[in-house]
Amino acid sequence: MSQPSTRGPLLRAIVGVWDGMNFVRRLVFNLLFFFLLLLVLVVLVGGRQGVAPVEARSTLVIAPEAQLVEQYTSDPVSRSFQASFGQGPAEVQLRDLLGVLEKAKDDAKIERVLLRVDRMAFSGFASLRELGEAIVALRESGKQVVAFGERFTQAQYLLAAHADEVYLDPQGEVLLLGLSGYRQFYREGLEDKLGIDMHLFKVGEYKSAAEPFIRDDASPESKEADLFWRGDVWQRYLADVARLRKTTPAQLAAGIDTLPAGIAAVAGDTARYAMEQKLVDGLKTQEEVEILLAERGVADEDAEGGFRQVGFFDYLRHVDGPGRAADPRPQVAVVVAEGEIVEGRQPPGVIGGESTAALLREAREDEDVKAVVLRVNSPGGSAFASEVIRREILGLKAAEKPVVVSFGDVAASGGYWISMDGDRIYADPSTITGSIGIFGLVPTFPRALEKIGVHTDGVATTRMAGAFDLSRPLAPEVGQVIQSYIDKGYRDFITRVAAGRARTPEQIDQVARGRVWTGTQAKERGLVDEFGGLRAAIADAATRARLGEPGDWQVRYVERAATPFERWFTGLLQGRLGQAWLRESDLARTLLARAAPQAERDLKVLERVLQVRDGAPVKVLAHCFCGL
Repeated sequence: MSQPSTRGPLLRAIVGVWDGMNFVRRLVFNLLFFFLLLLVLVVLVGGRQGVAPVEARSTLVIAPEAQLVEQYTSDPVSRSFQASFGQGPAEVQLRDLLGVLEKAKDDAKIERVLLRVDRMAFSGFASLRELGEAIVALRESGKQVVAFGERFTQAQYLLAAHADEVYLDPQGEVLLLGLSGYRQFYREGLEDKLGIDMHLFKVGEYKSAAEPFIRDDASPESKEADLFWRGDVWQRYLADVARLRKTTPAQLAAGIDTLPAGIAAVAGDTARYAMEQKLVDGLKTQEEVEILLAERGVADEDAEGGFRQVGFFDYLRHVDGPGRAADPRPQVAVVVAEGEIVEGRQPPGVIGGESTAALLREAREDEDVKAVVLRVNSPGGSAFASEVIRREILGLKAAEKPVVVSFGDVAASGGYWISMDGDRIYADPSTITGSIGIFGLVPTFPRALEKIGVHTDGVATTRMAGAFDLSRPLAPEVGQVIQSYIDKGYRDFITRVAAGRARTPEQIDQVARGRVWTGTQAKERGLVDEFGGLRAAIADAATRARLGEPGDWQVRYVERAATPFERWFTGLLQGRLGQAWLRESDLARTLLARAAPQAERDLKVLERVLQVRDGAPVKVLAHCFCGL
């Protein structure tokens, strides 16, 4: 005979809830286990099938819908996650495009290239011209290049113009308008409307980065300098397009000057106008271009577009090569410095004083690295962070490892600071550089607080205590201290440039004062040594290190290493079965979206560089707002 339960109703309820929680816990852990087991099986079965073979007589389709960058700003998992759903990454690296074009040049299975750049974004003309040279080399190898676009911006068109044939959609347009640089100015809004007083301290009449905060219009010096370098870039653009399209710069310029009348003459048909200006070779829809490629190549009803092809990102995997064996050859290390220069450790896409210095230090301490190329694409930022990075360049040289600098689209102000001690500086004629100067910007808010009835008062033990309190007016003697600090920073800047460039500080001061130059103008003034792209800089570094012929050494990019999880997850997502499963699984989409966050990049430049760090009341900035 069983004994009756001694548990009361409350205890039985608690035990029941506890048992229910245990059941749910076991269920969740079991489901999670089976989910992870399924992921492992997908990796084992499909992870090695990610690189599809390239068939003979294929057309390489280069059509990334992405921003051209020197370095990815998102993590590998995020990029693989996008690719698994048939989306290319939001960014494409210049080195990857150059590598794909180089491999296609010597690949007998690639018959021609379809170039679709009308959905790409670019930050300058230097990288475009480097890509253009690679396209020309591809054509000279006997490969045909066909460009097509629905509409082209000026930057997109410069790249497309390197093709053998350029086709435009009948409803499209190619409008060459020239270069401009307009900014908003906030003095009235900040000072008169909000009561915020902006105090600017700088050296150099051409250092105009902070003018929007203290003026209502651009200064005459700013307009003079901007028009000078923009005019040089534009004339080179016209010369490049004229050479590629077999016309003259004068004819292109005339087409711009008479644009309104020209468009009216064709009844607003911009595609027809592009034909008349000899900017394109024909008007075709995407379907008509695909039919053309099928006729010239190999028709394939199962392929997208109806012709045998391999996409850019699929072909890139052949360039990277899965499972490469360890390479014992000596290395030329490439360290990429792209973005704003900020103190501390920063994610890729931002140049951190500590993080970028750590990469250079890694190259210095690696015995396999015999030379270093610093690839710079930066408008500058923190002067202190720039100096931290520069010291590592000196450390490399002290270790007898040559350092060659390669400028991208922009290497100005702090971007020049970190470069000035390189053994050789390479730039494109259209690179934007210079802007050797610094400034400090201090906002104070007492009048803004008074507008809402807030007042500041109190005591201090010394004359200078609380002097940098932004809720109080900036005292003249405090401004004197800041200006002295800025003056010293400028003297340090030009003195170090002079030492690195074998000039006197007085000579550097004549071409500094915050003035921006193109690569051509900078070379004329001794700030740049040679014209050339990244590959020219790498070859120079290898020569300086006496590494022998190109096949005797290798190139290695020194970057933040992917975590084991990132490598494992990336391998999973690149497998065929993994990609197919992900496309069909709503659960996987939800889980992976949470597991693959991208770094936040919504802080503005001034919000980063003006952030108080380590108690420093004023930031000394070597920054240039000089993008195209």
